[in-house]
Amino acid sequence: MIDRLEPLVLRHTFRVPLPTDPSGEATGPSGEGATTARQFDAVLLSVGFKLSADLLERLSGLSEETVVGIAVRTLGTVRELVGDHVRHNAYFFDFPANVPDTVDFWMSCVAEAIQDKETPASTLKQLRNGVVNLLSLPTYGRYQHTYAELLATQDELIAAAGDRLTVLHPGGELADELTALYLALAGSTTPLGEEHRHDLLALAERCADGPQPEVIPVRENRALVNQARLNVGSELLLDTVTDVLRLACALSDGDVTLVEPTRFRSLSRPVRRALLAALDSVVAASPAKLADVGVRREAWKRLGERLHPHEYPRWPYAAEVFAVARGELKAPSFDSRVEELLAGNDLLGAVELLKSAPGKLFRALDRLLRTALTQEERDAVVAAAELVAPEVSGRVVLSVREHLHNRARETGELRVFVNRRGRAWVIDDERSVVGPVERERLMVALDDETRRRLPSPERLLVDPEVLDVALPLSGKATAAGLGVLPRGSLSMIEGELLRFFVYWKESAQRTDFDLSALMLNADYSTNTWLSYTSLTEVEGEHSGDIVEAPDGASEFINLRLGAVRGAFVVPQVNIFAGEGFEEVEESFFGFMLREGEQRGRPFEPRTVRMKSELRGAGRVALPLVFLRGEDGGWRAKWLHLYLKGSPSANRVEENRVTVANLLRGIVEREQLTVRHLVELMSGEGTTVTLWDGEGVREGGPVTYIGLRRPEELPAGSRVVTSENLRDLIPA
Repeated sequence: MIDRLEPLVLRHTFRVPLPTDPSGEATGPSGEGATTARQFDAVLLSVGFKLSADLLERLSGLSEETVVGIAVRTLGTVRELVGDHVRHNAYFFDFPANVPDTVDFWMSCVAEAIQDKETPASTLKQLRNGVVNLLSLPTYGRYQHTYAELLATQDELIAAAGDRLTVLHPGGELADELTALYLALAGSTTPLGEEHRHDLLALAERCADGPQPEVIPVRENRALVNQARLNVGSELLLDTVTDVLRLACALSDGDVTLVEPTRFRSLSRPVRRALLAALDSVVAASPAKLADVGVRREAWKRLGERLHPHEYPRWPYAAEVFAVARGELKAPSFDSRVEELLAGNDLLGAVELLKSAPGKLFRALDRLLRTALTQEERDAVVAAAELVAPEVSGRVVLSVREHLHNRARETGELRVFVNRRGRAWVIDDERSVVGPVERERLMVALDDETRRRLPSPERLLVDPEVLDVALPLSGKATAAGLGVLPRGSLSMIEGELLRFFVYWKESAQRTDFDLSALMLNADYSTNTWLSYTSLTEVEGEHSGDIVEAPDGASEFINLRLGAVRGAFVVPQVNIFAGEGFEEVEESFFGFMLREGEQRGRPFEPRTVRMKSELRGAGRVALPLVFLRGEDGGWRAKWLHLYLKGSPSANRVEENRVTVANLLRGIVEREQLTVRHLVELMSGEGTTVTLWDGEGVREGGPVTYIGLRRPEELPAGSRVVTSENLRDLIPA
């Protein structure tokens, strides 16, 4: 039976699992699979993928039946990756040609409603009142043709050199690939996004009895691994009371990040005993850890209602956890002790205490430096940070380094906040400046610490396109999909036609998503926009408004980049009515790039450069922004943001000021990118070469860093691409 987890390998690694012998060569039923493998490769090209030379050769040695099975499974996965697993119909029959003027289109819908047998009276009444509800018109917002009829009117896409081509490489045995992926996700040094956490849980359930990573540094990941270990009776990995709380959340399908409250389920007696025994052992070993309970007092109270600790007197230390939560036992938190010292103007005492919690010290550096009144205090803060830096996680070191770099700006700039669910807002930054001497001294110390932890490869091969990609310090700063980069990344846009698309399918109620594109001037003022209220502009065309999606619906915006007026293009998805991004059955956004003469269907998978899932808190999605450079070329800056918006009737006209303000704060912030780590790794003994797009076979193994894997690399090379970019972040 084919393993249900096989698609995970392809999505995460672009490797196709193959049965292999001990030497690594493909095995399985032998035969003449060459013809079928070439046919498989040809079909893959139609959706923008291809087999590497090695993979084509290995498939050719298998039986036809085996190759067909691999092809069917692989095609299903890659089509979903690119968004080609659904039908993308457009409202206007021959979009982007012949898109009407907005008012003319509305008037035609009114005229058709008057001629309709069922609606003329209500339409005439609305006309007499001076206001017509577009949704009441029978031809507005609902497909008037089938997907097959749309395809019949469209020319076939002629392949162009600029079309996307994603290469698939040969993998090993499926079991080995799944184990390697599990170890990579579980051992990640940065938090994973929601989809990757789901993948980790599925893999952990399979791999709980197999090899384990030496360390699981991210507590959220540890909770998911512990859930799987509990199910198979393995020893739990717990050393704080919060680890137990996260595990309880996982067992109730709740939020292991502890951002959202979890509704705890009734737990079986063996599970209750396991959790209480774990709590007891943690507190018995270190009673000071009771101080962590007060931070999440309410969650502990709710969990206590499910665990019934009073029924288990043999675990008295576990009972103390819930006594603290109820306020019956005092256990001042670490943070409250720090606050007490700062409130008493004892900054040196607070710094001394924070040395015992290096991560907290690093997160408080900005505040401590602003609070310091004397040079002695400022020097003490910096000295403490230098002392404990080796004990701080790599992602925190890099996060603070990025923060300090941006603190060089003058007071009065915009300050951007983004929570773990992508909700974004801005305020004026009224903080006092951080002293330049202390700031520079800290940045030098952080760079030295990062350099110490990074590997020193003899040969470093770097794709220039990856240099401006933001470091993935958290998986929450990105979205699941194809060609997606972390928030703040910059990537070049090469093509004459830019086409956005959104697809959604409602679950239970009528749901109306609206795709729009806001064009801003260099000073962030509004130039124009394309939306259902402005179907055509000099820049391009909108495919038409769809107001319901019981069977799925798509909207498109076609842009001629050479005609764009202004400096920014901001695509956005507004929820006008119905279900949210996390409530619909499915929703995703993406963009395509085409040459000027390329026509074809509204959606052509081989031209898709990016497709990301829309799963965030808010009613307005901002996936990315396109910026015009001084040379006239365009680049994309990745956002992955959501605005709260209104409960209904969100429109680009209503949120353009908010979007512009947020955009200004983000565009003017400098991210720490791959370039920074490459420069730190480029020390004595390391030869750095920029990849020219050709394979490299000679000279021994290399460390390759790029957006996509080259077809040819020396055996034993380490490969880091956008799929596993998190591996660059040192522990």
